[in-house]
Amino acid sequence: MDQRIINLFDEYTHAPLSRREFLDRLHKLTGGAAMAAAALAVLEPGYAQAATVPEQTDDLLTEEVTWPGDAGVTMKGYLVHPKSKKKLGAVVVIHENRGLTPHIKDVTRRVAQAGYLALGVDALSVFGGTPANEDEGRTLIGKLDKQQNLNNYLAALTYLRGRKDSNGKTGCVGFCWGGAMANSLAVADPKLNAAVAYYGTQPKAEDVPKIKATLLLHYAGLDERVNAGKDAYEAALKANNIKYEQYVYEGVNHAFNNDSSPARYNAEAAKLAWDRTLKLFKEKLG
Repeated sequence: MDQRIINLFDEYTHAPLSRREFLDRLHKLTGGAAMAAAALAVLEPGYAQAATVPEQTDDLLTEEVTWPGDAGVTMKGYLVHPKSKKKLGAVVVIHENRGLTPHIKDVTRRVAQAGYLALGVDALSVFGGTPANEDEGRTLIGKLDKQQNLNNYLAALTYLRGRKDSNGKTGCVGFCWGGAMANSLAVADPKLNAAVAYYGTQPKAEDVPKIKATLLLHYAGLDERVNAGKDAYEAALKANNIKYEQYVYEGVNHAFNNDSSPARYNAEAAKLAWDRTLKLFKEKLG
């Protein structure tokens, strides 16, 4: 697909670009409504086709859970874990900027299938939960109070550590908006053992000394927007002797892990990044 189309879609999903303006510009790039519709078919999510771990799986238990959030908010989450009586390491799964979508629930099941307590947090709990309409979800994400949202994720980590089936070790993995949040949690929670950020924007350099977790940073080579802060972040990590690994997957786009969006998904990069993610969790969470 023409990289200009992918860049336009990235702008639409991350900037205050209305759907009407997006479609108008897409029509101009593709040359007409029919080609624009064909492009949308591979750009927009196809959740059912992309699910890799079925919702009903013999070796996994799933449940909807709640915990106290900031300012009296009741937070909601999708908890998945193996049918095991032993204590497990716990992972907060942080969604993209549209909420707790079926894709992120599938990722949560993937983490659980690897042997962890996996909690997909719905950051939009403060508005009643993630809406079915993705445009609405993206709008609501922009209305979240930054500090309250961070506190709600910190509360999720506290909730996991307090569960009887948790071994007390915690990690997080986030994608896009969630990648930025993974970096923020590493700064804010000194008890966090591991943080994995997929194409997430970076914290301020002055906050890096607060990080105690081991970091794993995945970047897409074509993702100029996020990568603009990559080098300064790495320099700050080195200067403060923070344990980290950083990988740039050349020739792939932002959201390369999202297999519900065929135009940007890259199977080879996604597998390699996921293998590295599970390796870190095994080392740090048990």
